[in-house]
Amino acid sequence: MKQIFFLLPILLVSVFCQAQTDSTLQKDSASTAERSTLTIGTSYANNANYYGQKSEERMAYVAAVAAYRHRSGFSLTGTAYRLLNDKDHTVSAYSAGAGFSFKLSKRLSADLSYNYTFYPKLSPFLQAANPHSAAIGLTHKSWLTTTLGVDYAFGKTNDFFSTLGISKQINLFSLTSKDIVTLTPLIDVTAGTQRFYTYYVKEKSIRDSLLGILPPILGTTPGSGTGSTTTQATTSYDLLSYNLKLPLAYNRASYMIEFEYQLSLLGQKSQSDPGKANSFFTANFYYQF
Repeated sequence: MKQIFFLLPILLVSVFCQAQTDSTLQKDSASTAERSTLTIGTSYANNANYYGQKSEERMAYVAAVAAYRHRSGFSLTGTAYRLLNDKDHTVSAYSAGAGFSFKLSKRLSADLSYNYTFYPKLSPFLQAANPHSAAIGLTHKSWLTTTLGVDYAFGKTNDFFSTLGISKQINLFSLTSKDIVTLTPLIDVTAGTQRFYTYYVKEKSIRDSLLGILPPILGTTPGSGTGSTTTQATTSYDLLSYNLKLPLAYNRASYMIEFEYQLSLLGQKSQSDPGKANSFFTANFYYQF
C-alpha cells in the first residue's frame, strides 16, 4: 500500500500546473458532442496490458481501431490486434463492441458497454479465458475528473474488476490557433478476482510443451518461485494494481497523435509478480470524420 505514495507527488505537480485555455478547442468539442462521428486509428504498444498486469512472455503489438458514435450516445467499436512475435496468425485477436453513454446531470455521465474478443486457440493473451466483457462506468467532471468503472469478464471463467481513478487535463501550449498539446495525468486503483490467471497458467503449460519448452508444474505461478495459484487466491477480491498514466497528446479538429507512459505497481496478492512494477508505452493516431 505504501508504494502508491511515491506516485502522488508526480500527479500533484502536474495537477497544480497552470492550465492554458483554448476557446477554439472548446467550441470544436461542443460541436463534436452534438454530431455523429466515425473515428479510425492505429496503435502500437510495447507490451499487452491487462489492468496493469502483463503476461510472462513479452507481447508487443500493433492494432487497427474503428469507432462509430451516434449523437444519441450509442456507439460501435472494433479492434484488430497483431502481436509482433506471432508468426502463426495474421490477426492475433480482434474484438467488437457496442455501448451507450448518457448524462445523469450537468457534470455526471454514465457509460454502458459490451465487448467480445475473438482469441485463437492457445492464445498467449493474459485475459484469453474471458472473451466476453460487460462494463458500466460513471464519470464526474469538475476541476478534477473522477471515474468509477465496474467490469464483468466472463467465458471459461468469471471475473469482476472495479477501478477508481482521478485525472486532470492540462492544456500545455498551441502551435496554431487550431491545435493544442495536452497532458492528462491519471492515477487509478484496480481491484478484482483472478480466476483468469489459473486458465492462463494451464494454457501456457500447453503452449510450452508444444514448443518443446519444459512446462511449469501446474499450480505454480509463473514469475514467482514460491507462489501458488489456488482456488481461494484466484476467487478472492483483492487489490491488483496502482496505476499512473501520463498521456501526452497533440490535438486538432480532425485528428490526434498521442504518446502514453504507464507505470503500474502490482498488489501483494496479484498472481502476476506480486509487488513488482510494470511499465508500458503506447503510441496512437486517430482520425475523426
